Amino acid sequence: MLDNPRSPRVRAVAKLGRKQARTETGQFLLEGPQAVGEALAWRPELLVELFATPTALERHPGIGDAAAAAGLEVEFVTEQVLETMADTVTPQGFVAVCAQFPTSVRTIFAEQPRLVAVLEEVRDPGNAGTIIRAADAAGADAVVLTGRTVDLYNPKVVRATTGSLFHLPVAVGADLAAVADRARAAGLQILAADIKGDDLLTARQEGTLAAPTAWVFGNEAHGLDDERLARADRALAVPVYGSAESMNLATAASVCLYESAFAQRS
Repeated sequence: MLDNPRSPRVRAVAKLGRKQARTETGQFLLEGPQAVGEALAWRPELLVELFATPTALERHPGIGDAAAAAGLEVEFVTEQVLETMADTVTPQGFVAVCAQFPTSVRTIFAEQPRLVAVLEEVRDPGNAGTIIRAADAAGADAVVLTGRTVDLYNPKVVRATTGSLFHLPVAVGADLAAVADRARAAGLQILAADIKGDDLLTARQEGTLAAPTAWVFGNEAHGLDDERLARADRALAVPVYGSAESMNLATAASVCLYESAFAQRS
């Protein structure tokens, strides 16, 4: 059992909470039974190390069984060691080291997708992770992170996806112009979510949302500037019928993705 929170091995795992360490190693942190369970179910080959407290493994024996089936040994650690490794203040008994696995933009659009979420300079980790989760729930084919969008493997992003990170392809580090070109070449229209755009309900009634679509979602504070909006075929806004000044980005993105999902399946 690992019981020294200052050991080099423990500190190496803890460093993955920082982007520099993730970039240097090509690895990232997973925390909690939900994320670890999804990784074992969908991409077990990506798991490098798995740590757990004895109590946590007793509560979630299925994780131990899945790890054994994948040929991965569960290493026991003390609560103090787990707290040192984890990014969260109160970790839930499991920490894993996982290999990064981004998909290329070329591969995504070569598969003839019908619904793609594009995040352009989305900075908030919670928003980015929640949009990935919403895209997964809406049956989107892929997600693309462009510009200076937050690091996909930031621990807060990973947690916010609640395992959806392992369910669909995600590309990182792409340029919006290049993504737009590939999307159009693959037969997708490009819709930008923007408060100054046309009413989303009108677009639904016109049948616009039934076509294969790449939705572009911009920065939380500034949205999409004119240059980026010009790359879209049309800008659409989620209507606000009540007194709220605006809508959270992840909530608005969820509405847009589901509207497209409904239209494409109707």
